[in-house]
This record gives sequence, structure tokens and C-alpha cells, in this order.
Amino acid sequence: MKLGVFDHMDRGQATLDRLFRERLRLVEAYDQAGFYGYHVAEHHATPLGVAPSPGVWMAAVAQRTKRLRFGPLVYLLPLYHPLKLLEEICMLDQLSGGRLLLGVGRGISPIELRFYGIDPDNAPGMYAEALDIILRGMRSETLTFEGKFYQFRDVPMEMAPLQTPHPPLWYGVGRPDAIPWVAANRVNIVSNLPGPPMRVLTDAYRTEWDRLGNDPADLPLMGVSRHVVVAETEQEALKIARKGYDKWRHSFLKLWLAHGMMPSPAAVFPEKYEDAEAQGRAVAGTPDKVATFLRQAVKDAGLNYLLCRFAFGDITGDESLASINLFTRHVMPSLQELQ
Repeated sequence: MKLGVFDHMDRGQATLDRLFRERLRLVEAYDQAGFYGYHVAEHHATPLGVAPSPGVWMAAVAQRTKRLRFGPLVYLLPLYHPLKLLEEICMLDQLSGGRLLLGVGRGISPIELRFYGIDPDNAPGMYAEALDIILRGMRSETLTFEGKFYQFRDVPMEMAPLQTPHPPLWYGVGRPDAIPWVAANRVNIVSNLPGPPMRVLTDAYRTEWDRLGNDPADLPLMGVSRHVVVAETEQEALKIARKGYDKWRHSFLKLWLAHGMMPSPAAVFPEKYEDAEAQGRAVAGTPDKVATFLRQAVKDAGLNYLLCRFAFGDITGDESLASINLFTRHVMPSLQELQ
């Protein structure tokens, strides 16, 4: 059982320069605590994500950490020229000593895609071609590709990743129909789903993995992301979680509402924090409460990976750091022993 961190890099009350400083302090804490991975979202023109250039952010993370793996969850492939992104991926993997986790996707928000002049109807095709190009380029000395959106001929591949044949792939999954592809390509998966729907995905992944004749010991990571606040008292934890959740959810919906749209119902979190916790999508409390809650969540969903959101909304850097310290001392050991 591995533990990681998911960070929307959403905006609270702090100025941007202070937010970045505080987040780097948290990243150092994740590294020292022994978390497996740190995953950062990519969003544009929304307070939900102020790391719109994840490569820049991850270069800073690489220099402030020693063991922590990290990566985008996800790079929005249609927004990049695939050759440029290929070179960036190789640089980050080399700079970090082979710690990059390569999350890929086409983007959940058609609004953000249109800001970049991308027709959302073209995004799936652009994503598929770009991913093919990036993976081919990391395995070849020259690149030739002929597609609908991209064409290359005999492009020298001077850059290469440290991890071979490429950094491990990560993908956000919400439906069982994606399982055959992720299993065939040994892709690690993450979701925001509650326990029972996530169990459908993890059971399907294990079944498909076995059908392909793969060793169960090599099963990729399957995780969910949960809001987590740990404090000395439940009252204090709930106070912090409520204010953070309210601001985070407002940022999550702001761009959609401004354009008279809504994301998929499965992606929309409840209006109140208490309802999110009742659905199993968040937990706030003492170390004992949080440990019990998360252990059960892991079992119910059939997980081998759990991503915590410690910093969200109006939660201050000091509050997040206190939560992380309590989690590391009192919660993490009981989760890591799960099989």
C-alpha cells in the first residue's frame, strides 16, 4: 500500500508568491515524510489551478526534494506541441534522477480547451496522436509520424528520459470501459469516485490484469484522491475542513458557472463538507478517526494507492503542515501496513 498527495494548486487567500512558497514548504514535508508520489493538476484561467505550466512547477519540486516522485495529473496533451512536451518530459525525468510520473489526458473542461483555440471534438484524436508520438519518441533515435493532426519525418531524438522505456504512465479513470486500455498499457489509475463505484474499477482492473497473464505482484497502482484534515480535536479539524472545502468547491465550479455549464454529475462534489464526508470523499478529525476512515476506504474500494489532499481552499500553509505532521506520525503507519 502506497500513499501519495494530490494538489489542485487552487487559490486561497494568499498572494501567488506566498502560495508558491508555502506549497514548496509542504512538498519538502511530503518528501521527508516518505510519501510515494506528488501529483499536480493542470488547469487554465481558473482559481482551481494556479500551476498552468506544470513543467515549471515540477522543475522547482525536483530541486526541493530527494526521494518524492512527482508528476502532472494530468498533462493536457491537446494543449501542447507533442515534440516540445516530449523534450520537457525528458528534461524533468533527467533533472529529478528518474522520479517523474507521467500523467496524461485530454482535459475535462471544454472551456479551457477553447481558450487555447482547441475544438473539444478534436481533443480525443489530438490526445491519442500526441501520446503515441511522445511514447515513440522516447523509444527511438528518430521520429516519423503521419497522423490527422501531427506529421513528422526523421526528427532526431536528442533527448531521452532516465527511466526506460519511459516514465510510468498515469491516467484519470471514471468508467470501466477504460480498463482494457490501461491494463494493456500497464497504466496507473486515479479517480475521485466514492468507494463502491471505485471498487467496480479496481475489480475490473485486477480481472483484466489476470486475463492478460500478468503477475499480480506487478499490478499498477490504483488510487483515489480524498480531502484530508487531521487535527488534535475533531472540532478543530472540521472547522479547518469546512472553510477549505467551501473555497475549493467554489473554485472548482467558478469557470463552469460563468459559462452557464456544469461538469459531469459524477465530477461534482456535494455542496457541504459534511455531505462529502458522508459519501466517503473526505475526512476531517483526530488521527484515530482519520486512520479508521481511510483504512476502511482502502478496503471498500480495493485500492493499493491513496492520494491525500492536505492543502485546499482557504487552509493556510501552517494548518496544512500541522495536518501533515499528525498524519505522518499517527495515520501513515497504519495505512502502509495494509496489503
